[in-house]
Amino acid sequence: MKLFPAIDLKDKQVVRLYKGDYNQMTVYGTNPLETAKGFKAAGAEYLHVVDLDGAKDGDNPNFDIVADLAKNSGLKVEIGGGIRNEEIIKKYIDAGVMRVILGTVAISNPDFVAEMVEKYGDKIAVGVDMLDGKVATHGWTNVSEVDGFDFCEKLDAMGVATVICTDISKDGAMQGTNRELYREMATRFKFDTVASGGVSTLDDVKALNEMNVYGAILGKALYTGAIDLADAVKITAGDR
Repeated sequence: MKLFPAIDLKDKQVVRLYKGDYNQMTVYGTNPLETAKGFKAAGAEYLHVVDLDGAKDGDNPNFDIVADLAKNSGLKVEIGGGIRNEEIIKKYIDAGVMRVILGTVAISNPDFVAEMVEKYGDKIAVGVDMLDGKVATHGWTNVSEVDGFDFCEKLDAMGVATVICTDISKDGAMQGTNRELYREMATRFKFDTVASGGVSTLDDVKALNEMNVYGAILGKALYTGAIDLADAVKITAGDR
């Protein structure tokens, strides 16, 4: 299983939200590149980055930081948040990002997603953020009436290679991840499933690894010390 330590960017700082609430934000660092290099030193190969400003407002104010991470961190970077047109997709890919994650636009304009998948292949991923089984958009500030699994069926049929699935109710809560959700995702769909939200212990990492989930995002647990990244890397090293 691939591990994706996470950097969430807000006002150019490394932050974490509690259950997606912008009013419950903790700042963990002011130098994203330094944070990423720490992950690299612990054995990480990948980095998950979310532009929280972009996710909320649909622009890309942290582009230069993401480009710096892609160029200088030594990690393979995926980026999500506010990516809603081909211009910014191409801009990120040209900057060396491994893949871009489409979120809100996948609900509002699925034809666009299909077009981008056809054009850019596995460099396009989709983020499916669920609250009570429904898909949330706009940085989790809106919850749609779209059923999460129905949406995933459409993405699978579209040929999307990777889906990052977040259970918002678990995110940042440090109460464990939704193992049943990811077990079902991993067995039901052809795309690679990345588990996100509430991965709070090494037991979570072991469980996800054993159910052959493609990847897991590690967020708050790394910043609080609940998970030692080097230990998590050892658990998942056998299937690299």
